[in-house]
Amino acid sequence: MDSLSSSFFPTLSPSYSAVSQPPSPPWSSLPPSSPFRIRSIRIEEKPKTIATTTKRDGQDQTKNPTPSLNIEKHVTSSIVKNDQSLPATILNAFDNIINDFIDPPLRHSIDPRRVLSNNFSPVNELPPTDCEISEGALPSCLNGVYFRNGPNPQFLPRGPYHLFDGDGMLHAIRISKGKATLCSRYVKTYKYNIEREAGFPIVLNVFSGFNGLTASVARMAVTAGRFLAGQLDPSKGNGPANTSLAFFGNKLYALGETDLPYAIKLAPDGDIITIGRHDFDGRLSLSMTAHPKIDPITKETFGFSCSPIPPFLKFFHFNENGEKQPDVPIFTMTSPTSFLHDFAITKNYAIFSEIQIMMSPMAMIGGGSLFSVDSKRVPRVGVIPRYAKNELEMKWFEVPGWNTVHSINAWEEDDGDTVVMVATNILLVDHLLEKMDFIHVLLEKMTINLKTGIVSRQPLSTQNLELPAINPAFIAVKNRYIYCGVGDPMPKISGVVKLDVSLSEVGQEECVVACRMFGPGCFGGEPFFVANEPENPDADEDDGYVVSYVHNENTGDSRFVVMDAKSPTLKIVCEVKLPRRVPYGFHGLFVKESDINKL
Repeated sequence: MDSLSSSFFPTLSPSYSAVSQPPSPPWSSLPPSSPFRIRSIRIEEKPKTIATTTKRDGQDQTKNPTPSLNIEKHVTSSIVKNDQSLPATILNAFDNIINDFIDPPLRHSIDPRRVLSNNFSPVNELPPTDCEISEGALPSCLNGVYFRNGPNPQFLPRGPYHLFDGDGMLHAIRISKGKATLCSRYVKTYKYNIEREAGFPIVLNVFSGFNGLTASVARMAVTAGRFLAGQLDPSKGNGPANTSLAFFGNKLYALGETDLPYAIKLAPDGDIITIGRHDFDGRLSLSMTAHPKIDPITKETFGFSCSPIPPFLKFFHFNENGEKQPDVPIFTMTSPTSFLHDFAITKNYAIFSEIQIMMSPMAMIGGGSLFSVDSKRVPRVGVIPRYAKNELEMKWFEVPGWNTVHSINAWEEDDGDTVVMVATNILLVDHLLEKMDFIHVLLEKMTINLKTGIVSRQPLSTQNLELPAINPAFIAVKNRYIYCGVGDPMPKISGVVKLDVSLSEVGQEECVVACRMFGPGCFGGEPFFVANEPENPDADEDDGYVVSYVHNENTGDSRFVVMDAKSPTLKIVCEVKLPRRVPYGFHGLFVKESDINKL
């Protein structure tokens, strides 16, 4: 096997030592006349085999408490015919030289041996598979599908790799009449399809492919060569669609900020099908945010796009039928490099944050990360009427120390003269992409007086909290409860807390009112709230359930956990044992059965 695909394979996922490790495939035994040659390796996870007692080197061994997932190396369609074109062979050779000699993954944040360790390591696709209800019963309000998106590289990286670069994989648990099935499928993006057909990575990774001038120029040259050789067409997309999902206009989309949305549907048996890249009849030419906001009253969806050339920000919305309306260009967003990941809406406004995290080509050329921090920049928050025809009514407010990534919710007070936004704020912003385990994130409530320009902020907890969620019925109106993942450390989530925002109005500094920790060695992901009676306007805001995937690193098992949102301990009312592990990921979405039937 050449080093093109195996440079980092021996040390991948070191903590997942199998109880019974199968022998490596006999690559050397392939006959010389074979028309195939190994170019890349994929991972397939087989059902684990656990023995209570085994013998090794003549000694008894008790059951090992360490993770026991049996990860086999195998070859699927990652076998490429020897008659591949000469340009492809040459370009792959150059790519190999860059990864091995010019720019090997020296930083921890882009070393695949670290990034893809433990439950961050990828899995293969899983067709719809029955699950076992191990505790309690599934509430009837969960009839539908819970999707969770996240990075899952199709091929083991041949060089630098960042967590954000992996191909999008959807892990969907379909619930019907108290039973559950799990399905895991890649989002069949243009990137995924051309690399699947070729048998090796083609598209340049955005978050890990630019490290220093020499490496950046070399990789761009290889990318240009692949374009000239007909291996890729950037106009057809280059993103992995690995960040989140959204349902609007009776369509379901997998989202990633470097490409257009990809439409998704579900087969009758629960299998996930990618319909294709969606540009809304040519009205969406660039990528869009992975965090669109859906007004539960008007059914409109609001979003934005960022561009490296003016206007750097475009704001827009979709009507109830999912038809995109004209862009509103925001020229007062003064920097093309500000990292804008999320925003918020109220009944009358949209709120954007211009923060200190930025895309820095100069830092990249100097050998650093593409993303860096401009400590001299004063963060700003911009407020614009959500039905504005232009940016003339956009107001900007300076907010020192404000570096938000996820906006939770926003609403208006004082007859519209005051805007309140609740969001996460990163304190150690320098570590966002390079040393995520050093990050501490506060939940804060920001109040902006639109008449006087006075901005005030109030922390809602001292804990390290991220991946927030609320009852979706309260988007754009004042809400009371927030559910957040507990970072321990980031990006792992060791539990879920519930916060009562109303306590901040009586001077209480700690607003956490309920907590559920997953236990030693157990980590989950973003919590998601599902209402018990979504059609009942008089239902309590916290009448429902909080759901999440949870993985036990001690046993290698994953489960789907349902927690009572009203309980002071977020009591687990149901656990579903999953047929195989679900890797850690990003954002999820619950789609009720009646909406699934509309796809």
